[in-house]
Amino acid sequence: MRPKASLYLSGAAIGAALLLTLSPAQLAAQQTAPAGVSIGESDLGGVVSGPNGPEAGVWVIAETTDLPTKFAKMVVTDDQGRYVLPDLPRANYAVWVRGYGLVDSPKLQSAPGKILNLNAVAAPNAAAAAEYYPAIYWYSMLKVPDKSEFPGTGPQGNGMSANMKSQAQWLDVVKTNGCYTCHQLGNKATRTIPKEFADMKPEEAWARRIMSGQAQIQMANNMGRLDVPRAIKLFADWTDRIAAGELPASKPTRPQGAERNVVVSVWDWSSPKAYLHDEISTDKRQPTVNAYGKLYGSTEESTDFFPVLDPKTNTATTVKMPVRDPKTPTSKDNPHGPSPYWGEEVIWDSQASMHNPMMDETGRVWFTSRVGQFANPDFCRKGSDHPSAKLTPIEQSTRHLSMYDPKSGKITLIRTCFPTHHLVFAEDANNTLWTSAGGPQSGVIGWLNRKTFDETGDEVKSQGWSALILDTNGNGLRDEGYVEPNEPVDPTKDKRIVAALYGIGVNPVDGAVWGSVLTYPGSVIRVSPGANPPATTLAEIYEIPAPGYGPRGMDIDRKGVVWVPLSSGHMASFDRSKCKGPLNGPSATGRHCPEGWMLYPFPGPQLQNVSETGSAEASYYTWVDQFNTLGLGENVPMATGNANESLLALVNGQWVNLRVPYPMGYYAKWMDGRIDDANGGWKGRGLWSTFGNRTPFHVEGGKGTTPKVVRFQLRPDPLAR
Repeated sequence: MRPKASLYLSGAAIGAALLLTLSPAQLAAQQTAPAGVSIGESDLGGVVSGPNGPEAGVWVIAETTDLPTKFAKMVVTDDQGRYVLPDLPRANYAVWVRGYGLVDSPKLQSAPGKILNLNAVAAPNAAAAAEYYPAIYWYSMLKVPDKSEFPGTGPQGNGMSANMKSQAQWLDVVKTNGCYTCHQLGNKATRTIPKEFADMKPEEAWARRIMSGQAQIQMANNMGRLDVPRAIKLFADWTDRIAAGELPASKPTRPQGAERNVVVSVWDWSSPKAYLHDEISTDKRQPTVNAYGKLYGSTEESTDFFPVLDPKTNTATTVKMPVRDPKTPTSKDNPHGPSPYWGEEVIWDSQASMHNPMMDETGRVWFTSRVGQFANPDFCRKGSDHPSAKLTPIEQSTRHLSMYDPKSGKITLIRTCFPTHHLVFAEDANNTLWTSAGGPQSGVIGWLNRKTFDETGDEVKSQGWSALILDTNGNGLRDEGYVEPNEPVDPTKDKRIVAALYGIGVNPVDGAVWGSVLTYPGSVIRVSPGANPPATTLAEIYEIPAPGYGPRGMDIDRKGVVWVPLSSGHMASFDRSKCKGPLNGPSATGRHCPEGWMLYPFPGPQLQNVSETGSAEASYYTWVDQFNTLGLGENVPMATGNANESLLALVNGQWVNLRVPYPMGYYAKWMDGRIDDANGGWKGRGLWSTFGNRTPFHVEGGKGTTPKVVRFQLRPDPLAR
């Protein structure tokens, strides 16, 4: 029994006792809310102070492992250093400050419903501050061969590959359509040499790095497009200079304007050995579909288990995607060299090769997905009576279609004759599912009549495809006896071109299908199905003008304007309605409408020795927010800022840079926007994406880090809740 006197402690003594038992976070929570900061039971709020007073434009990050899957949320402070972290699931959180000019503050433990004032920590030197810069600032330090060294004259000449005709073509390979295709460059993992290679000379280490893991063939092939010894020497010089203490010449600025209104939420999903290509949350045509529902991802070559996230319950699960033929090739058999992260372990094992998902108006998820071996069934080949095969027989296809119905859990496999890569639904009576082919030599575009397929389940009857035929004779018809791709233009005949659409979109104005073509300098192609496809299907091609080059994934707005990111460090728009000359005929071979193009330089520094406009940005894909799902307006084009570690929104000609500060290494390959509640203000809207790099172990945290789902929301001001 306690001494009776203990019941009569003075108020001062009680206060002193409490101070001795409270944690630092609990002590901070007792502070009075700063003026203007209002929180509810699910919010955290306070003010961030630094050595010189309030810290404006820095991030406050709250992370928890108490939920079924790891979760973090982050916001930006206002001009008085104030912040409100809204709508936190009930859990215990580690909370800290990150920002340009700072190093991470100590992590304090707290919970929703608290006032938590935080102290920012100034970086002790420029090197410490630069560790938090986006990858683009580090990658911009790469020294690019001078223009005078092109065209290359080969090993016996200037050492530059004879295939490289210009500096721009070289840049296309070391940026969007080569090295940056699969992962980010300039992050900590790539700007340093792994310790496993520390006993090698720098150039040997780079040659060894390229031969690591199950992606070694793709990396070696991309490097092979360059002058291999020279390119490796330049990359080795880059990492050597960084190791010696050289820092980026440019510094990022802190978030401004609308950038301070962003709320970023991050969930773990999938596996540390898997990588995500992209995700889907809703129907692109009707973004209120699947409101508050689950998200679905595609894992490409890494695994046949596609991830599912329920953001309401913060739960991540997986579903197995089957194949029809057990002899379907698997990525497990890819040749591979030992990895500095995984050693000899083979971490990829996928037969389905799910590349891109899309949701329909009923909430079903459609994938470009491999069903069987590459050799096509007889109905695809020469001699078939299929309407498309009669015109353009196809011998093989490397990826096909599948559909997952969340309500029943059933997966339907659809063998297509045409290869598939990305897919998009048209706004027509048949809900036609159009697909791109991806690879440069397929020469066809394919589609599935979804109305017919839903009614009959007949995969043969429901599919069609067409070669890409230009109306070179200008009569408005697709004529037989067209000129083949390797033959000169004949003004009396149409001409077939060999090209493959990569990104794909449907113009809601006229139903025409558009796609990007990855060849250098690249182009966009318009496909008009006509009344009786494929017999009436015609194409138009528009080449990207200098200084632009190197397109990747594209989209289209509600007015029919095409938007595409370029390796040159630009976002490009193409408006066909601005073309002054004829759109068909013998002169309409790609360069006949320069007036339709506009180029918008991406934010961020340019690579060394490059004088053209643009930046070191290497954006993978563009998506247009047709329905104002984020809050920046309708028809806002957005690019994946793969070097900026952000999404980049072009609003009235100005960039809004939506940075993901944690974990460092954000690299998206697509995004989509969903409206959960049209009357719910900013909380009822948001963009969704995933960390899409093939190397999740390059992300902050290293080996063991899993891919992430990211949601962006836009508040009216930094303190809204």
